[in-house]
Amino acid sequence: MKSIASRQNPIVARYRSAARGDAADVVLLDGVHLVVEALEAGIPLHDVAVANDATGRADVKEATRALVDRGVDFVTVSASVIDAISPVRSSSPIVALACRPSTDEARLYRSAAPLVIVAVDVQDPGNVGAIVRVAEAAGATGVVAAGASADPLGWKALRGSMGSALRLPLTAASDVGASIAGARRHGCRIVATVARGGRSVFDVDYTGPVAILIGGEGPGLQESIVGRADERVTIPMRPPVESLNAAVTAALIVYEAHRQRR
Repeated sequence: MKSIASRQNPIVARYRSAARGDAADVVLLDGVHLVVEALEAGIPLHDVAVANDATGRADVKEATRALVDRGVDFVTVSASVIDAISPVRSSSPIVALACRPSTDEARLYRSAAPLVIVAVDVQDPGNVGAIVRVAEAAGATGVVAAGASADPLGWKALRGSMGSALRLPLTAASDVGASIAGARRHGCRIVATVARGGRSVFDVDYTGPVAILIGGEGPGLQESIVGRADERVTIPMRPPVESLNAAVTAALIVYEAHRQRR
């Protein structure tokens, strides 16, 4: 087994490039859970680094056994190297680079009745990850990160999704209008979330093909985008509360859709 002790090793540059989002074909997986989730999802791993001082941990032992069983090579690295390649403040004991999963839009709409979340200008990667997580949990068929939304396969969003982003069909699109048009081409009704003035989210039919537009933190959806929807929905809230987190909004709606589709 190879061991790396120098921060000047080329492996460090590869991980840092992936953390910045500069490597278009790979994603960075930070932590035991994500590495194991990638293995179970069949995502090919390019590089895996394990901290020397963590090899005795039970969870790390289990992960490295899984790597060996699947024929995936890994290296052990010094504390200074793991600190350099793990992007979190308290470095993780294992970090990996994996092939970026397919982001083909058609995968989101393969179901007879697609339920797609379109996150519009959700810039916080943690929120994007949480939306992906709850979308998978409630049975949505995919998530679109549209406009200025964070990359759903960036390392922060991947951690927020707890691995759901490695399984659930995802795509990213800078043009929100193109995302809406794509959903319409696949027969989806467009539902836009608004802070007030829409029908209650609990009074809307989500049993057919539907794409739900979730606005970003703060301003929500622009009126020009809301105007392209077939339906406006509002989450009932008691004053003085005026808005909810984007991921909470998505959770309430997709679980209502889940309830109706049972």
